[in-house]
Amino acid sequence: MTDFFEPIPFPLWKTDKAAFAEKLGRSFRETGFAVIAGHPIDAAVIDRANDAAKDFFKLDADTKEKYHDAPGGRQRGYTPFATENAKGQKAADLKEFWHTGRKLPEDSRYRQTMKDTPVVPEVPTFDPATRAFYDELDEFGRTLLRAVALHLELPEDWFDDKVEMGNSILRLLHYPPQDNPPPAGTVRAAAHEDINVITLLLGAEEAGLEVKHRSGKWLAVNPPPDALVINCGDMLQRLTGGVLPSTTHRVVNPEPARAKFPRYSTPFFLHFNQDFVIEQLPQCLAEGGKAEPPITAQDYLMERLREIGLVKA
Repeated sequence: MTDFFEPIPFPLWKTDKAAFAEKLGRSFRETGFAVIAGHPIDAAVIDRANDAAKDFFKLDADTKEKYHDAPGGRQRGYTPFATENAKGQKAADLKEFWHTGRKLPEDSRYRQTMKDTPVVPEVPTFDPATRAFYDELDEFGRTLLRAVALHLELPEDWFDDKVEMGNSILRLLHYPPQDNPPPAGTVRAAAHEDINVITLLLGAEEAGLEVKHRSGKWLAVNPPPDALVINCGDMLQRLTGGVLPSTTHRVVNPEPARAKFPRYSTPFFLHFNQDFVIEQLPQCLAEGGKAEPPITAQDYLMERLREIGLVKA
């Protein structure tokens, strides 16, 4: 563990919110990432979701393909191996994944642009396990945004009504074993930035996550077992004019000794409500932040999904 990612103890939030917010904000400013130790997400909920995900990825290709919604931009359900590419990259990433989205009220105004998550009867535990995991990550993400708000000198609840119905996504990732050397120029996940506000990521069983520091050096992120990694996404970077940066990161191919082991990962991408207009905070512009035109969260998302190949232009 590098000193850049010294874990921030979450219990500090309950005793000294200002101190926790300062530590989180300082880590974000330096690297765009932070490691939170002692997170409140139930270990049993995590284990059930991980087990259900592994059972899903064991299904045959034809069964998984039933849940592939290419016309919908693959924002819900299954995305096959080697479909997504990082922005600016021609080679596809060596992964397959599943998206669980928000469960909307029947009368929600977002129903036209946010689909329901498909039901997976082939894995009886899948739907309840992944929904419970989604709900815990969603709640914890909102708590962490309260700390971000304090760091930005905003009211603690400033983000609450701006993300409560956001198009947030739980991604269940499977990087299959590499029984043969991968094609030249490919990696498990090429260097990229996240589109959303913040991303919450629990530690993967296999190493590989690296963050590009502003010095240009790649730093390995290997959180301890009870820790969670959080990083700024492009939407938070845009909101703050770059004061809180969305940092480039990647998942590199394993060393030969670990190549035959699969890698599973569960990032939670927390999004603004689709009609929220992203424009720079005045205090961030006063600090030297970059001014950009206002844009709704939905328009920004679709722009970026086209860039990474999940939505065809």
